Amino acid sequence: MVLLAAGGAGVPAQQGGRGPAATAQPTAAERIAAVRENYTKFEYRIPMRDGIRLFASVYIPKDVFTDGRTYPILMTRTPYNVAPYGVDQYRAGLGPSDLFEREKFIFVYQDVRGRFMSEGEYTINRPHQPVKSGPKDTDESTDTHDTVAWLVQNVPGNTGKVGLWGVSQPGFYATAGMIDAHPALVAVSPQAPVTDYYLGDDVYHNGAFMLAHRFSFYVSFRPREGEPEPPKPALPFPYGTPDGYEFYLEMGPLANAEEKYFQHKQPFWTLNVEHTAYDDVWQSRAIWKHLKGVKPAVMVVGGWYDQEDPQGPLRQFDFMEKNTPPADMLVMGPWSHGGFARGDGDRLGNVNFGSKTAAYYREKIELPFFVYYLKGRGDGKFPKAWVFQTGMNQWRRFDSWPPAAAKPTNLFLDAQGKLSWQQPAQPAYDEYLSDPNRPVPYVGRVLMGILSSYMTEDQRFAATRPDVLVYKTAVLDHDVTVFGPVAVDLKVSTSGTDSDFDVKLIDVYPGDAPDYNNPPPAQPGVPAVPGAPGVPTAAVPIGGYQQLIRGEPFRGKFRKSFEKPEPFEPGKPDRITFNLPDIAHTFRQGHRIMVQIQSSWFPLTDRNPQKFLDIPKARAADFVKATERVYFGGADGSRIQLRIAE
Repeated sequence: MVLLAAGGAGVPAQQGGRGPAATAQPTAAERIAAVRENYTKFEYRIPMRDGIRLFASVYIPKDVFTDGRTYPILMTRTPYNVAPYGVDQYRAGLGPSDLFEREKFIFVYQDVRGRFMSEGEYTINRPHQPVKSGPKDTDESTDTHDTVAWLVQNVPGNTGKVGLWGVSQPGFYATAGMIDAHPALVAVSPQAPVTDYYLGDDVYHNGAFMLAHRFSFYVSFRPREGEPEPPKPALPFPYGTPDGYEFYLEMGPLANAEEKYFQHKQPFWTLNVEHTAYDDVWQSRAIWKHLKGVKPAVMVVGGWYDQEDPQGPLRQFDFMEKNTPPADMLVMGPWSHGGFARGDGDRLGNVNFGSKTAAYYREKIELPFFVYYLKGRGDGKFPKAWVFQTGMNQWRRFDSWPPAAAKPTNLFLDAQGKLSWQQPAQPAYDEYLSDPNRPVPYVGRVLMGILSSYMTEDQRFAATRPDVLVYKTAVLDHDVTVFGPVAVDLKVSTSGTDSDFDVKLIDVYPGDAPDYNNPPPAQPGVPAVPGAPGVPTAAVPIGGYQQLIRGEPFRGKFRKSFEKPEPFEPGKPDRITFNLPDIAHTFRQGHRIMVQIQSSWFPLTDRNPQKFLDIPKARAADFVKATERVYFGGADGSRIQLRIAE
């Protein structure tokens, strides 16, 4: 054990933005002072089995030393740093929310191997080694095991029980840590976890590269140079424009990002663009494939509108359920990436959910889970799936996910932009001209980067473009509730040798839909003033709103295999089948169900040149127009399958 030093710490009465809303939010200085008052901070370098030492900050309730109290340990492991460093420097909050501070645990924050103050070499989403022949064979499961073993033996006042949690990349480390877990690790919560970088998380979605998010992430997330050290201030990237569509289009082909900006000095970016298929690099990092026989209780948390890792929690939960499931629970709410951990969660973008969903989750779901498994309080009667049903705006509990009551039902593309419950008899097709030099934007406004609420955005801007096909049902005469994945089965052709086919499932509001974000004025006949209490500064009319419910790109050359791409034969019909990630949504009576199909979604995804080639090596001349056809009608026409609960 290497004890660096010790200092004092504490718990706030309320933390701004981290728990239920308060009348007056404390300042950062007040929150730090409260932590200092109630907790004592220690810093350790914890030895791993191969001799590498990992840095950890440990916050212990002061009554451990004054009254002999004992507490379980709650830990997170991160590649993002555990600042502030120094035993006399304190965090402005501890744990997943301020509720945990008041409940009291021993809180541990650890820099993972090779990051900031921890020794060793960092590997992004470090591959798991299922077979280990000696102490030199390490991965994130062994580092977690060794850390837990050391903590329960050396940290004063601990009960011998440990919980592990993490959001996003730390969610990956929580997932890895529950494989071959130390017996003291009894509860784990991967939250918005990175589960498979290629299959639907941060980097690739069905073979399409998530351009804007990856670029903006890697201009700041870089390898450490030299010995362990605290983080350095990051300089903002000089985009030179507020318009991301303009920036990425003027950047040109993907190869230009390396030449203009990264200059072969950012290995994480290079790793992304050098491995465009689901090869050994990505498969070795697919942590979900190792989740067999998990022993700790598990609560997997995700957001229906997670703009970074929408597939991770769903894939992870599904795999565990099929492979000796632990005491596990899936929690899904109407949140963007990590939105459950902050704010009220009563709305996202222009969509109102009618209640404080994030506050509810933190108080009624997250805290009780850890309190039950770490402290033994509560009845422990958790459902298999605890999900927020959008559209109806209510929490639902199920004993399986998807629920057995949700039955597969087909919606068929039809002539004249119809979406039909009956299979059209007459075969036909729609077509559009896709121009990669004039790609379809992913939102209808000017902004840089990826809008955190884009997955609830109004799609009316796209519906008016000639390169977007639009299909919609008649006005619904009853509620249609969908639980589970959305299956896409398209019959398509292209005049090129490769093309993307992006599919969006949309809820179309009636023209007279009430706008809960923009309530009527107090005095009838007096218009609401933008910026007044309850009135957004730039309100979007909700009447006729086309709310994106779920959307995914698909790179056509991967239609038969993500491992081995194949070109299209120009003009020859072929088939694309894939799933959109799960939803729990009710299309209300009076609404319509819409499907939009397009071949670019920029700069959410990179542009497809519409030629069969390695896209990161494409040059400007390779980007050509292509005529895309979508076939419908007859026995093999295009369709969308929903799991509908009667």
